[in-house]
Amino acid sequence: MSDPRLMACCGSRRWLALMNAQWPPASIEQAAAASEQAFDQLRRADWLQAFAAHSPIGAPRGGDTVGGAEQSAVTNAEQALLDQLLVLGGEYERRFGFVFLIRARGRSAAELLAALRERLEHPPELEFAIACTQQREITRLRLEALA
Repeated sequence: MSDPRLMACCGSRRWLALMNAQWPPASIEQAAAASEQAFDQLRRADWLQAFAAHSPIGAPRGGDTVGGAEQSAVTNAEQALLDQLLVLGGEYERRFGFVFLIRARGRSAAELLAALRERLEHPPELEFAIACTQQREITRLRLEALA
């Protein structure tokens, strides 16, 4: 039986199917291990689908309570900083073909902007690998919140 809360953890349909096959886990450790195994089986298109489920930093989608909560530090940022995040986030998306993906939880808006500036300089394949790592981190935190 599928747990609908899993859909909020990762937007890849393939990841979700692989997780549903092992759900429910006996512990958060088992859930995390199953998630890592599922991620190891994803293809580029699956990763891009997962990335597409995320709201841009500084512009959480309406109804995205999970993403909005993760970006709570951005909510109170100065407008100039928020504007920079949105402009550079758009530049990032045009350059790499996917939303700037970073574990926002626990990071200030200034930290997110600094990371965005740095990552804009990366070659595309390096940035894709970093985004995959960030997706894994975000998913792990979201799985832990289900426990």
